[in-house]
Amino acid sequence: MGAAGFVHAAHRHPARAAGARAVKLRRAPAAILGAGVLLAALPFLKPPAFYESFLYLALFWIVLATSWNILSGYAGYFSFGHGAFFGAGVYTSATLAVKFNWPFLLTLPVAALVAAAIGVGVGAVAFRVRGVRGELFALLTLAVTFVLATIVGNTPIDGGPGVYLNAVPVPKLGPTPTSSLYLMMLVAAVVTMLVSWVIRQSRFGAGLFAIHDDEDAAEVMGVPSYRWKLAALAVSCALAGWVGGIHALFVSYVTTAETFNLTVPLTVVLMSILGGSRHWAGPAIGAVAITCLLFAFTGSQFAVLGKGAIGLILVIGILFMPQGVMGAFRHSRDGGNPKLPDALDPRLRGDDGKVLLQVRGLSKSFRGVQALSNVSLEVRQGEILGLLGPNGSGKSTFINVVSGHYEADGGEVWLDGRNIAGLPAHRIARAGIARTYQIPRPFSQMTVLDNVAIAAMYAGDGLKTLEAGRMEARRWLTFTNLDAKADALPSELNLHQRKFLELARALASRPKLVLLDEVLCGLTPTEIHSAVELIRRIRDQGTTIVFVEHVMDAVMALTDRIVVFDQGAMLAEGEPREVMQRPAVMSAYLGVAHA
Repeated sequence: MGAAGFVHAAHRHPARAAGARAVKLRRAPAAILGAGVLLAALPFLKPPAFYESFLYLALFWIVLATSWNILSGYAGYFSFGHGAFFGAGVYTSATLAVKFNWPFLLTLPVAALVAAAIGVGVGAVAFRVRGVRGELFALLTLAVTFVLATIVGNTPIDGGPGVYLNAVPVPKLGPTPTSSLYLMMLVAAVVTMLVSWVIRQSRFGAGLFAIHDDEDAAEVMGVPSYRWKLAALAVSCALAGWVGGIHALFVSYVTTAETFNLTVPLTVVLMSILGGSRHWAGPAIGAVAITCLLFAFTGSQFAVLGKGAIGLILVIGILFMPQGVMGAFRHSRDGGNPKLPDALDPRLRGDDGKVLLQVRGLSKSFRGVQALSNVSLEVRQGEILGLLGPNGSGKSTFINVVSGHYEADGGEVWLDGRNIAGLPAHRIARAGIARTYQIPRPFSQMTVLDNVAIAAMYAGDGLKTLEAGRMEARRWLTFTNLDAKADALPSELNLHQRKFLELARALASRPKLVLLDEVLCGLTPTEIHSAVELIRRIRDQGTTIVFVEHVMDAVMALTDRIVVFDQGAMLAEGEPREVMQRPAVMSAYLGVAHA
């Protein structure tokens, strides 16, 4: 019998289940390496050079599409600038090999570093501006392509006539120069696929997917979105620069017109969408399919028709398969049903009655409208503090400012003796504050399990692996009676369940303080009763709660003290029944004057 008040069935063979999961996870890298070994043997069978060249092009597009997907597919920052980073690698290797006589293989890591440096430089500026998302980021990266092409074309790097690499010796890795180039691209493809898989299965990858679905909510749950986006962009650009360096030697003559054009970004977008941008193998599948289609049409008398057919495939894919080919294969995870400890390993209450949160002179305005005006209050450890007031009185703004969703205009916020005012939202989450949203904001394309795992991995002390985060998430899903929905998407939940998902996410980080923003709004009386009982159990663990709510019966039943807001300022504070009987509170809250 667990603390939630119902019996929990432990997995009968947890070690066997964990071993099965580990074996399943190892299949993908083993398959990638196995395919790489088999393909590496091909040149030594001395096939016609055509097959090596065709496979080279397929591998080339696999690397470009998969590397693009690390930022644009995983994190959702749609980039039209992949051609710029690819081109940076092309010209870095060409310049070092031709003008400085570097051994070609030594130019490749430099090409990757130069492309990554350019990408990080762009991202360091773009990611600081909150408004540069979606189509604005796509247009910005497209502009980078043209700027870089202009710089290269009007400097000694190119100068106009292009760069010839005919005299650059091809490293002897295979029986022929063509096979050597093929083997270099094969290595790049294997490494890129492995990198994509590792990221997809990691804590880092889960954070990128959370950013993709709702960046602001991810930040509030502890995901360092700026650093993570910058890291994803650096990896994406480095891989594009690497493949660009190899391709420079393959084509033997590079020009700005052929290098910095829209072919690369448009093609990789098509490939990723077709294969499935949320799956590590999706872009590779799309790349192989499109490469084969391009060859089939260009090798026939219907080249123009072929390009039209590929465009039609893109339209059909967007309309009828928005998740791509691999999006159709959503596998449930056998994570077992871990037995909950009797008290869910609660944190010690510590000194109940001690001031946990102290707010001094907190102010926030929006375009001249004062949402918070010099608010000062205390939250004591172990209590449930109710925040009341009419709509627009500043309650939700208070929660948004304290949690870091909004930055305060003035004032101090002290949590357990530390001033957290002005800190980024992810650092506030790590300091021990968790919150729910009045309108649930789950990560729509992540399972219920992974929604909760994000909080377990990033907020509070934070677990270091995705698997550990999922194990912790299952405990809290069981606590909120959502364990049967672990592998469902949030869209499959009703409002009551989505509200409980918000609670599970808030609790998974084991916070010092939970901010509940109208969790009962929209629920039926039966569901409200269930939620009230759950909030009681949360408090019984020693968790401190700030409770914003309009359901007065619940407020009276749960809260130890209440604070009433009106027009952004504190109107009253004290014991619930006494405060609600004050004439000023009744007038402000009920809109009725009392003598």
